[in-house]
This record gives sequence, C-alpha cells and structure tokens, in this order.
Amino acid sequence: MAVLPNYLKEQTEETILKRMLDRIPSDLDKSEGSYIWDSLSPAAYQLYMASEWAQEILKRGFAMTTFGPYLRMRCEEHGVIPHPAVASTGSVKITGAAGTVISIGTLVATPSDEITATQSIEYETTESATLDSQGEVIVAIKAIEAGAAGNVPIGAISLLVNSLPGVTNVTNMSATTGGTAEETDESLLSRFLIKVRQPGTSGNKADYQQWALESPGVSRVQVEPLWNGPGTVRLFLLNSEKRAPNQEIVDALQQYISPMVGQGEGKAPIGASVTVLAAVEVPIHISVQLTLASGVTLNEVRSEFEAGLAAYMDQLAFVDPLIRYNRIAAILLDISRIVDYQNLVINGGSDNIDLQLGQVAVIGTVSMSE
Repeated sequence: MAVLPNYLKEQTEETILKRMLDRIPSDLDKSEGSYIWDSLSPAAYQLYMASEWAQEILKRGFAMTTFGPYLRMRCEEHGVIPHPAVASTGSVKITGAAGTVISIGTLVATPSDEITATQSIEYETTESATLDSQGEVIVAIKAIEAGAAGNVPIGAISLLVNSLPGVTNVTNMSATTGGTAEETDESLLSRFLIKVRQPGTSGNKADYQQWALESPGVSRVQVEPLWNGPGTVRLFLLNSEKRAPNQEIVDALQQYISPMVGQGEGKAPIGASVTVLAAVEVPIHISVQLTLASGVTLNEVRSEFEAGLAAYMDQLAFVDPLIRYNRIAAILLDISRIVDYQNLVINGGSDNIDLQLGQVAVIGTVSMSE
C-alpha cells in the first residue's frame, strides 16, 4: 500500500465541506439547504473525488502498488520486458494413403465437448511432409492461439479441421508442451525486484539469473558457477508450472545467453562456457492409510490432498531443497474430512527428502487406503 501524505488522508466529502463552511462568516446562513451550503456541496464532492484520484495516481506510480499496463511501463523503464503468451508445440502422426502431401499450415484440432463446455483447440503444421510407403508421417505442429490451453495430453488431437483427401487418421503420440499464458503481474513484479535489488555486474550470478528469467517460459532458475572448472557456468530451469521445461525452452535460452562457447556472442561474457539444462524432476511417491469422516470416500480427499501437495511443491521449487515429512503429514490433517492417518510413507521411508541442485520435486504415485 502506498504511503499517503497527510494532505490526502481522511479527505471525505463531509470533512472538506466542513472546512469550507468554517471559512464562511458565522452571521450568514450556512445550514443544510441554504444557498451557501447548496453552492459549496458540489464543489466539496468534486474535491473529494480529486483526492481519491490523487491517491490512485500515487499507487500507480510505484511498482509495489501498481498493476497491469502501469506495472509493465514501470518495468520497461528498467529493461524488464513482460513475457508474451507462448504457443504450445508438439507433433502429430498422420496416417492415410502413401504419397499424400501434408502442406505447411494444415489445421488439426482437439474435439470440443458440449458437456464440459470445452472448446476445440486448433494447431497448424509447421513443415510440409509426405506420407511414407506405410501411409504414415510425423509432422511438427504449433497451437494457433498462444497460451497454456494448448498443452494437451497424448491422444487429445484427433481431427482435421478441413478434410484432406488421402488422410484417414490424426493423433498426437506425445503431449504438446511449452504453451504459457501472458506473464502475470506477480511474476513480472518479482523479476523487476530482482533486477533493481540484485543488480548484475559483468556476468555475476545475478546476471545469469536475470538473463534466464527474461526468456519466455522460464519461471525460476538455479545458477551453478565453476561446475566444471574455471569459466564454466551451469543453469537449471523451471517452466511456468514449476516443472522441467521442454527442450525448445532450454535451447532458446542457450541461444540467448551463449550460442557459442566462450565467444561472447550472447549475453554471457567472453570466456564463459555456459550450459543450460532443464531441471531434473524427482517424483515424490506417497502411500498412507486414512481414517475418514462418515460418508467420505478416498477419491474425494485424494484430489484435495494432491492440490495441497502441488501447492507445497510449487512453493519449494528451487527455493527450499528439503521436502519435509511432517509438512506433508500436515497437509493431510488440514483436510477436515480426514480424521486421522497412519503408515505415511514417502519414497519408501519416513525421512525428509533432501534434493540436490537442479532437482525439483513433482507428484509421483499417491496410494491411499482405509
């Protein structure tokens, strides 16, 4: 919250009108409904509104209290550019008659679902291809609209938007990845504060952190200097979902920071050998025996527990390497429909799990029984 100067505090319509009336001689009628009261009342209201506008302008002038386009302009003054939305990428397997040509820009899509009100998501091929002698071909695709909605699981893409003679089937053999929404105010403010509070100087750790966070799709980074001798730097990345990013994001940052070893062609200084890697995901497998409240099923508490566990891992990712056994137990007990638990086992034991540099915890298998 912006610190308000005294002249903007308690500027209500009533206090302003009172000050104005106090300056009128007491021998004149200034009671409510009088000519003087009626004349000054609209002016008092407008002055009150002006004080409200002044407070709003003050808030929008500081990064900690501003938002939206005003935050973006504030950040751009310092060279912190907001990340645009990024389109998801992947590939589809197209089958049909051998020799059928798939041109660049061919549209494929996921089916819509009226029951869940899920809209169809369209993708276009980014290369031309020809079905081989077996009547198959793998073609790279990119989502038409940028955003996380384009990240879909295996088998979700099954439609040709426009019929294509010779094609009988379309499917994605792997999930599409890399789609991210436009950067949030929270993320942008975080990057801005890093830039102004931890200024980079000639390739120090702060520099590498800032360069990594400038790349779309990167939410957090760990920097390991001298990992393979003098002049070597290794970066581990997380995507916007606090998981290992796809290779496209990794390659893009490698090109941005150091496309050629030691040449100073990117952001990295001359002589630096920079290696950019995706974080290593460490699955956290959990099994537990629960005592549930009357009428409650395991499936009902499972989703709530997994949501709490995901939030906990999101909080820890590249911030705190210790996955605490008691904290996971607390997530269980925070669920009101769980009366008690026993035999909680995390990755085969009951100890805390200490992650190494570059590792990030992700939810593995969750086994619950009564």
